[in-house]
Amino acid sequence: MIGGYMYILRCANGAYYTGSTKNLERRLQQHQNGVGANFTKKHLPVELVYYEEFQTISEAFYREKQVQGWNRKKKEALINGETSSLHQLAECKNKTHFKNFSKCVSTTLNAHCMKQGNKVD
Repeated sequence: MIGGYMYILRCANGAYYTGSTKNLERRLQQHQNGVGANFTKKHLPVELVYYEEFQTISEAFYREKQVQGWNRKKKEALINGETSSLHQLAECKNKTHFKNFSKCVSTTLNAHCMKQGNKVD
């Protein structure tokens, strides 16, 4: 038996809204009628673009919070069924991310030492 759903809506402004519910049809009607979330009532109409089924509402809520933290590209990969690219899209691209940290420190150290006239191996 299905106890909950995690769903993604595309709003009229193109933004994605992620939610969870026990009754998907009723919740979609609420969103369309402007009695859903504050965000969606300001960006009507909305379109259901993705959903997942869960045995419990707590599992659906957990998944909702997980997906809410994703960037737009990762959500679109999920919506489009491109699950093989989810891991790659999850990787941090910041210079200070641990994968890039040693490169950043090494480059900064080399530049500093070169300025001082020292060679770094």
